[in-house]
Amino acid sequence: MKIKTFASAVALATASTIVAGAAEARDQIQIVGSSTVFPFATAVAEQFGQKTTYKTPVVESTGSGGGIKLFCEGVGEGTPDITNASRRMKKSELETCQANGVTPIEVTVGFDGIVLADAKSGADLDVSREQIFLALAKEVPVDGKLVANPYQNWSDIDASLPTEKIEVLGPPPTSGTRDAFEELVMEYGCEQVPGGADAGLEGNKCTAIREDGAYIEAGENDNLIVQKLEANPKAFGIFGFSFLDQNADKIKGAKINGISPTFEAIADGEYPVSRSLFFYVKKEHVGVIPGIEEYVAEFTDEGTWGDEGYLTDKGLIPLPEDKREEVGETARNLTPLSL
Repeated sequence: MKIKTFASAVALATASTIVAGAAEARDQIQIVGSSTVFPFATAVAEQFGQKTTYKTPVVESTGSGGGIKLFCEGVGEGTPDITNASRRMKKSELETCQANGVTPIEVTVGFDGIVLADAKSGADLDVSREQIFLALAKEVPVDGKLVANPYQNWSDIDASLPTEKIEVLGPPPTSGTRDAFEELVMEYGCEQVPGGADAGLEGNKCTAIREDGAYIEAGENDNLIVQKLEANPKAFGIFGFSFLDQNADKIKGAKINGISPTFEAIADGEYPVSRSLFFYVKKEHVGVIPGIEEYVAEFTDEGTWGDEGYLTDKGLIPLPEDKREEVGETARNLTPLSL
């Protein structure tokens, strides 16, 4: 079943309807959501399919925002059972879910870093969040006034940066990576700009990204960004650490405030741009669509998401052991999300 099938399905079916038709219920778990969580969910789905008698779940990359929208549309076979997210569900999204009869169960799966990366043959970059903001903001303060971003090269911002055109491939607004980048990089960097507040640089102006070609929306396919960086060594890309980790033979990560994006630096909080990753389970589908509880059990098994689990080979930074125990118990008990 494709994404457009979910979107066009009669998504507001009630829980009683799906239970009544349980004998004819869909027999394959449907998962949508974050492109960052996608490779982790795919690895778990493949293991789940091999270890159990259930069909391998279908995992689709729709972006965090797009996945949550589909997930929250309602209850029924035409709606996803699980959505992955590289940011936490917003209160407004939870309210939409609840209004449509959907009870989300939140599972925090680990940590990830957001990286700025380029081809191995490209320039080495050591940059601050303030400098990234100045490179990508739609408006910046100049002589006490907000003006359209005038910076064309990285060296226009600081002479220590490469004399290369600012060209950054990044995620669209539907992406959780975009949301996290705006919060952890753009908002933080905005606050550090001298004279920014006096010039009226605040609120939405801090997260507004330039539209003059310096920032290029590259869709939800992070592998495609990697390919484009190989083809254009002067460009940089924004994506999760896991994609850098899996493509370390092709690309390298920029340092942020002198700190390289490494597994260890993200795990101990030294790398400044990191975030939690999640997936959400539709409680109303548990016990109706076969295998959901077993899929959750596979994902939260120590051999999967633990310190030596197979997801660490994919670039996932595990939660601390006590946090894994807490999250695992919440998932097994099907505890509804509360914000």
